[in-house]
Amino acid sequence: MQPPAQRYRAGGRAFAQIAQFHPELTALRRDLHAHPEIGFEEVYTGARVREALRACGVDEVHEGIGKTGLVGVIHGRGRGSGAMIGLRADMDALPMTEHNDFPWRSAKSGLMHGCGHDGHTAMLVGAARYLAATRQFDGTAVLIFQPGEEGLGGARVMIEDGLFERWPVQAVYAMHNWPAMRPGTVGLSDGPMMAAADRITIEITGRGGHGAHPYQTVDVVLVAAHIITAVQSIVARNVRPLDSAVVSLCAMQAGDLGAFSVLPGTATLVGTVRAFDPAVQDMVERRIKELCSAVALGFGASATVRYERIYPATINTEGEARFAGDVAASLLGTENVVRDLEPSMGAEDFSFMLQAKPGAYLRLGQGMGAGHSLLHSSRYDFNDDILPLGAALHSSLVEQAMPLAGAL
Repeated sequence: MQPPAQRYRAGGRAFAQIAQFHPELTALRRDLHAHPEIGFEEVYTGARVREALRACGVDEVHEGIGKTGLVGVIHGRGRGSGAMIGLRADMDALPMTEHNDFPWRSAKSGLMHGCGHDGHTAMLVGAARYLAATRQFDGTAVLIFQPGEEGLGGARVMIEDGLFERWPVQAVYAMHNWPAMRPGTVGLSDGPMMAAADRITIEITGRGGHGAHPYQTVDVVLVAAHIITAVQSIVARNVRPLDSAVVSLCAMQAGDLGAFSVLPGTATLVGTVRAFDPAVQDMVERRIKELCSAVALGFGASATVRYERIYPATINTEGEARFAGDVAASLLGTENVVRDLEPSMGAEDFSFMLQAKPGAYLRLGQGMGAGHSLLHSSRYDFNDDILPLGAALHSSLVEQAMPLAGAL
């Protein structure tokens, strides 16, 4: 079977060889898409990865790292350098309903691969197949298949389970598909790529009563409304214009929709804070607590704030970002690599790995054509056209970071 035609051009031995088994990677990716699993429940996905790694001759496959995580180890033709490079792919799906109608749509109600982790997993499997067959490097490649990226901190769990003690990589790399960029392009920066993600929970306590007699109550709905408005002043009036932050209160729960004349005694607000600088996070946390307490007190109510640091900011190290950009340029041409990509206020738990090791996080363009849609959309699908490119980029990071003496 001939590989499908590419909509972009890429060079290099790795891409040419991986393109020959593009149909197999596509089949794997679509199978994973049809069988999505949420974080720390990636049993089927892990079994497919394990099977694929062993079939392509990876030297070692380790399971149960961070609950359902796997690590594949491939040694190069030479090992004298002692070098070790990590490559990471996330495996988990999202708890959302898919509204696509293609044959490989999710077979599980309320679960779907709406962020492309099925594609990320397939790309790293493709890199494993190429690297195990060629071994054109001096050192050891560590392939990290991570569970629980979507809000569960799977990267942190793997690290706590001894990931980098067992495999002390000198650098670690990851990539994520990006619909906003066309296929055949790569974007990154030598600093922030993704913001930190914090969760805020505000509990407001007042005094409930009859809606016809509000003067006998302490109205928590009114207090919540004022808090929502007041909190929006933090970014506008407390964050320097040269810094960045987002404060969003995204959900409110108070009372009973069937009790139209009952004022509740409690209300809960839930939201998120996004920032790149820990000092900005600290300031925003302090101001939220101060404002909520003061506003509630002014109405005779009380408010408590639980502020949780979920994911730190994803910040590339300068040398590794420059190197990754060079590798991407060697495959795609300098004109197709954006080295000053604007950071996203979204979050990514690869940030935990970048806190522990030097490395870089890249965006791999996939476009939004043919119904691929935006990330986390119920009609999203990964663009299979970019599977060989992602696998070749992974492979080239290893080969160029740990060159074999005399290799071209």
